[in-house]
This record gives sequence, C-alpha cells and structure tokens, in this order.
Amino acid sequence: MSASLEQAIIEKIQGLPAEKQEEVLALVDKMVKEQQEPRPRENVRPIWEIIEEISSQAPAGTWDDVPTDGSVNHDHYLYGAPKKKL
Repeated sequence: MSASLEQAIIEKIQGLPAEKQEEVLALVDKMVKEQQEPRPRENVRPIWEIIEEISSQAPAGTWDDVPTDGSVNHDHYLYGAPKKKL
C-alpha cells in the first residue's frame, strides 16, 4: 500500500467518532480473516459427471460416428497422418 493511501485512510478514520472507528476495525479484522481462510469450493463436481451430463444431452446418434481408435490414431484424425493398425 502506498504511503499516501495509508495516510488518507488514517486521516479519514481519525475523523470518525470512537464507535465508528471500532466498526472500521471490526470490518478490517473480518476482511483480513476472510483473506487468510481458504474459500469453500461450492458446486464442485468431478469432471466425469460433467462429461456424462453434457453427453446425455446430445441427440441420439451423435456418438455413432466417433472413432473408437482415437487414442492410437489421434495424429491421423487431427493432422491426416497415416492411420495405424490396432
């Protein structure tokens, strides 16, 4: 934090009544605590569940033409290299 920003914050806080200064301190304490605690990961699902959900929404027959040798012949399907035998 720059010194001028820090000084501006201090001056603003000093101009507040004591009870408002206590509120500011509580807010800053809360912000520091939140920053130090890891955030809970909400709605996190395994990737395979997401893939299953998306693939179940595909129209019938979508997967019929997908090659079953993609792991062996990925260069063929991506770049046109000669196809390898299984």
